[in-house]
Amino acid sequence: MYRRGILVCSIFSFVISAILSACQKEVDTPNFVENQVPVVNAGTSIQITLPVDSTILSGSAVDQDGSIVAYLWSQVSGNAGTQIVNPGSPSTKVKGLQVGTYIFQLMATDNKGATGVDTALVIVSPSPIQTLTLQPANNLNEVYIFSSSPNSSTSGIHQLTIAAWTVGGISNYWRAFIKFDFSSISSTATILNAKLSLYATPAPSQGNGVDAHFGTSNACYIQRVTSNWVTSGINWNNQPSTVTANQVVIPQSTSPFQNEIEMDVTSLVRDMMTNGNNGFGIKLQNEVIYNVRQYASSFENNSSIRPKLVITYQP
Repeated sequence: MYRRGILVCSIFSFVISAILSACQKEVDTPNFVENQVPVVNAGTSIQITLPVDSTILSGSAVDQDGSIVAYLWSQVSGNAGTQIVNPGSPSTKVKGLQVGTYIFQLMATDNKGATGVDTALVIVSPSPIQTLTLQPANNLNEVYIFSSSPNSSTSGIHQLTIAAWTVGGISNYWRAFIKFDFSSISSTATILNAKLSLYATPAPSQGNGVDAHFGTSNACYIQRVTSNWVTSGINWNNQPSTVTANQVVIPQSTSPFQNEIEMDVTSLVRDMMTNGNNGFGIKLQNEVIYNVRQYASSFENNSSIRPKLVITYQP
C-alpha cells in the first residue's frame, strides 16, 4: 500500500509538471505587435491674397508596417462656401476662399484600418488697397450752363461757375457739370472712399468780378447725374437729370477764395459704379441772387488747382 501510494503521488506530480511546463511554453510565446498608425503630413502653411481665391493643399502619409489605402481632406474651421475639389487625394485644389483663416485636415488610413491626421493652415488676405488720383488737364467732360443763354453752354475756360446773379437787372442762374474717367477701376472693385477737391479760381470773371465766392447763401449741392450728356449738346434747356440720393453739401463759404479739399463723395462714386458714371452736377442749394461759387477748371494753367478726384479701392 505504501509503495502504491508513492507511485500514485509520482504519477500526479508528473502530470502537474507537464501542465505547468505547457503553461510556461504558452507564456513564453512572443507578444502580439500592435499596428502602427500612419504618419501624416498635411503640408506647410499657405497664405494667399485676394482676388486669388483658391490654392493647392499638398499632403502625404507613410505607414511603417503597412501601406496607405485612403486619404480624406476635410475643413475644420473657416468661412463656409469653400469647395475641396478632390477630397480623396493627397493633393487637391480648394476654391471659394474668402478673407480669413482656414484649417484643413488630412486623414490617412492604412491597410489595417488605422488612421492618422494632420492639419494645414490657409490664410487669405484682402486685396491690396489701390489709389487712383484723377486731376486731368483739359477735361472735355466739364462744363457750366446758364439760364441767360438757355441754348448754349461754356467749356474750355479757366473756371466753373455756380451762381445766381443778375444780368441787366434780370435774374440768371449757373450750374456746373463735371465727369471724371475712372473706367480703369473694375466694376467688381470695392470702393473704400472717394474724395473730391475743388479750388477757388484765382481770377473770377462772374459775380462781382473780384471774389471767387460771394453771398450769404452760397452753399451748394453736389449730386449724381443720372442721364448721359456730352459737352457739345448740354445747355440750360437740355441739362441732364440729377438725383438727391447721397448728395453732398458744400457749406456756406467763409472766405472769398476758400478751397474745398477732400469732400467725401464716396457714396456718389459707389452709386456711379453701380448705375453708370455720368458725373457730378453742382448747383446752389438755394438759388437766390447775389450768391456765387467759382472754381478753377481743368483748363486752369496752374495744374495744382484743377478739380481732383481721389478714389481708394480694392480690386
